[in-house]
Amino acid sequence: MKLKITTVGNSAGVILPKELLARLRLEKGDELYAFETPDGIRLTTYDPELARQMEVAEQVMREDRQVLHKLAQ
Repeated sequence: MKLKITTVGNSAGVILPKELLARLRLEKGDELYAFETPDGIRLTTYDPELARQMEVAEQVMREDRQVLHKLAQ
């Protein structure tokens, strides 16, 4: 599905068609979660538990960067 970026005040936004909102079971005011995958950016309905887990994972990756680098070799 092709979406167009539009101006929203001083920012930019994407308008989601009603059909897509219905498929995602979203309404105005709901939150989405965006994260990077090997295939691109994934948008999903906001999941506070997933967000917390992602924050912990990012913190571990920052703090233990050298250890993770050695494990990757």
